[in-house]
Amino acid sequence: MGYTTIRAPVDGVVTNKQVQVGQVVQMGQPLLALVPVEDIWVIANYKEDQIKNMRVGQPATIHVDAYDRDYKGYVDSFGAATASRTSLLPAENATGNYVKVVQRIPIKIRFEKGQDPQHVLRPGMSVVPTVLTNR
Repeated sequence: MGYTTIRAPVDGVVTNKQVQVGQVVQMGQPLLALVPVEDIWVIANYKEDQIKNMRVGQPATIHVDAYDRDYKGYVDSFGAATASRTSLLPAENATGNYVKVVQRIPIKIRFEKGQDPQHVLRPGMSVVPTVLTNR
């Protein structure tokens, strides 16, 4: 035990701990999950007709419902495929008629650094992202 060193790849908060004091563990056994707190982002699923004027680098506002606060961010990237194409069970329209369904594109919006010094933001929180486009 004196020779054991455990290092984390990033600063974060421990969650989903699956190990107890005194438990024997095996090499490669998952012990816990680590949620990074410094580099945070939101994946927003915008309709395909809403992304016409969006570009990488555009500023965004992220309203966090839990704290009733707005954070600044920017568009980091666009998903390579629609959410329906990458889902485990894609929707199948079996009505027999052609129905045009507006698809959603995942957009990654990063928070600007230094806005969350107490690290209160967590994955899964409800937010309302708004991308500021020049029309």
